[in-house]
Amino acid sequence: MKLFQQTGWRWWWLMLLLLVADQLSKVWVIQNFSLGESISLLPVFNFTYARNYGAAFSFLGDASGWQRWLFTGIAVVVSLVLAVWLSRLQKSQWKLSLALALIICGAVGNLIDRSLYGYVVDFLHVFYQDWHYPIFNIADCAISIGAALLIWDSFGSDNKSSEVKS
Repeated sequence: MKLFQQTGWRWWWLMLLLLVADQLSKVWVIQNFSLGESISLLPVFNFTYARNYGAAFSFLGDASGWQRWLFTGIAVVVSLVLAVWLSRLQKSQWKLSLALALIICGAVGNLIDRSLYGYVVDFLHVFYQDWHYPIFNIADCAISIGAALLIWDSFGSDNKSSEVKS
């Protein structure tokens, strides 16, 4: 129990909540949309069902299929390394803990898609006039927010104060 209260794993409930939201939203999209179907919600935001066979920004998306296993392996290894790191963090290291928890959650969410479908289900489509950001999902949001927190933490006063004390 100490692992979930006194370490970075205290964010397990948020990871679980986001993972469930990610997976339920993807199942809903698969069941209610045809591939490529889009519904306008705002002048700059649509729900658009897309499949990503590659990594971020469809990197290697047009490869012959081997990339599925490469990205699956990378997600497993990264998630395991981050999970061990998370278990070694103190409760007071909340930014770093939250960052790693979000990255793990997003990686696992997309890993589940790759394992079940062979691709990642994307549906959040942000655009402005002729500019279109690559379509993404809740897991991608978790990874992006986690990465931003990781950067923020690297510049934070917590790191500087611990250096001064040592």
